Amino acid sequence: MTPRPVMVDIEARDVGALARFWAQALGRTAHDTDGTCHVAPARPDLADVTLSVVPAVPASGPPTRAKNRLHLDLAGASAAHRAELVGRLRDLGATPLDVGQGEVPWTVLADPEGNAFCVLEPRETYRETGLPAAVVIDCVEPHTMASFWGKALHWTVHEVTEAYASLRSPRDAGPYLEFLRTPDSDTGPDRLRLALLAGSGDPAAEIARLRTLGATGGDAGRGGPSGAVLADPEGHAFRVVTSGRSS
Repeated sequence: MTPRPVMVDIEARDVGALARFWAQALGRTAHDTDGTCHVAPARPDLADVTLSVVPAVPASGPPTRAKNRLHLDLAGASAAHRAELVGRLRDLGATPLDVGQGEVPWTVLADPEGNAFCVLEPRETYRETGLPAAVVIDCVEPHTMASFWGKALHWTVHEVTEAYASLRSPRDAGPYLEFLRTPDSDTGPDRLRLALLAGSGDPAAEIARLRTLGATGGDAGRGGPSGAVLADPEGHAFRVVTSGRSS
């Protein structure tokens, strides 16, 4: 089966500004489609993460600085590169963020709307991932999440322990999808969540397949004109994109 790309929706009160930040941060271009901005790899054949910046609901009130249950890890190729990267991100509008991490070798920053992300120290695991090294999700049972998402994306499970699980495209390229055991993880709304490309087949059949894997919900229309919203086995909402783009 063809592996699906990993895609992340980010809710924003200023869609254009946040998309510009992430496009500049990742060295990409943002493309607007009906109010959603897509920050995608330059080459669609690359096994890399695509970001879709979507309007926040409700679209009012000031942004807050917080650690969502999903965040991005960016990889520094060397100590010097990590320092340069942190400096460049600060210049683009990122700010330091304390999420209780204490003394750690990586740097936690917040994007202009307060969403936490990490700039990692050099790690051999991420040597060939590219700048987005991992999409990380807090959960209660990493093995359950790895099983569901591995089958949903047609990705390969790399490691599973009681506290951690990781997946990667069977192409063995691009970022990892990682699950960290966080016992107090709840099922409240998040500003970042996964989206899943269903391809050009029958949307109803894709939703039915995901339900057999353990997904719930599946109301067509809630994900916009080209998608539906479901929840994974731990209640994390995700969008099923039933067109060729994450729009």
